[in-house]
Amino acid sequence: MARKALKLASWTSMALAASGIYFYSNKYLDPNDFGAVRVGRAVATTAVISYDYLTSLKSVPYGSEEYLQLRSKVLVLAVKQLFPEFEFMWLVDEAKKNLPLELDFLNEGRNAEKVSQMLRHFDFLKVPRIHWDLSTERVLLMEFVDGGQVNDRDYMERNKIDVNEISRHLGKMYSEMIFVNGFVHCDPHPGNVLVRKHPGTGKAEIVLLDHGLYQMLTEEFRLNYCHLWQSLIWTDMKRVKEYSQRLGAGDLYPLFACMLTARSWDSVNRGISQAPVTATEDLEIRNNAANYLPQISHLLNHVPRQMLLILKTNDLLRGIEAALGTRASASSFLNMSRCCIRALAEHKKKNTCSFFRRTQISFSEAFNLWQINLHELILRVKGLKLADRVLALICWLFPAPL
Repeated sequence: MARKALKLASWTSMALAASGIYFYSNKYLDPNDFGAVRVGRAVATTAVISYDYLTSLKSVPYGSEEYLQLRSKVLVLAVKQLFPEFEFMWLVDEAKKNLPLELDFLNEGRNAEKVSQMLRHFDFLKVPRIHWDLSTERVLLMEFVDGGQVNDRDYMERNKIDVNEISRHLGKMYSEMIFVNGFVHCDPHPGNVLVRKHPGTGKAEIVLLDHGLYQMLTEEFRLNYCHLWQSLIWTDMKRVKEYSQRLGAGDLYPLFACMLTARSWDSVNRGISQAPVTATEDLEIRNNAANYLPQISHLLNHVPRQMLLILKTNDLLRGIEAALGTRASASSFLNMSRCCIRALAEHKKKNTCSFFRRTQISFSEAFNLWQINLHELILRVKGLKLADRVLALICWLFPAPL
């Protein structure tokens, strides 16, 4: 029964998401607010999270206290995904009924402190402080932090916050979580990610809220994912196939690569860091999405559960980029590559006892990072030259009056 429910949820989520594809191309509608897309995302995520609990119900007596606790967890997770804005009131009502929810809000607080410590070197990140002395398993009291939603471009313009800087910071933060630490905040919808100017310094900050849904990536998954992204960024198609298949993509590795990068297969083969996304490519992806629904569903049923939450996270981050008018650039891919290089080097050093070998790995890491810095500098210089040429052409075509 649990497997049937999971399969049905998977197909339903694909159908609901597909029904929103037409509306995506309508400039008067925001696809992130369209109900079918939102419900599709929620069904997929809830199916993934709830699967373990559903299968666990087989091993406990029906009607027992343990059975009720497991069933309540499934209900809570579903409601949190479908109606996050009503979460607090709903849980209060359930608490009044004294249902055995077995929700550990202290764990959410621990997640908040862990990610805050983990990303402490990012001075643009703010995680609300936990008031432990006033918190319990059912009540979590956190510092109040205000700000505008991360997809509110008008708010940023009014407050003189650079949208491109925020987009870059968000990419750096999630690359660090996914590739380096393997501890990922998997619910970055705009209500959970705020932006503001620091009251003291005036610098732009990202405020990360709601730490109830985290994914701890296994080392094997994280390293394979690092290798895959390195291969995608440096256009090593042989290794793209190898590491896609290690992550469960099988013969559908081209589709898998397109889903991860949100680029066409042609762009993946040419190099995703070589050229920005064009309107033509966007249209091609939207037009082809519905045609590949059976293959997408098959793929989602074969990749690890961790990958499903990563895909959901990527989807939400891309929605924020679309709302801000920023899309993945060469700079963002190079930042991801830096994190992959550091993560793979750390893994190699951890698994060797030789001082010479560790020194060799460190030099190789430094050289690879230097190569990325040089490549990024070259791209910027090319961009400046192009801008100068365009300006010169405009001045020649429209000379200033004497």
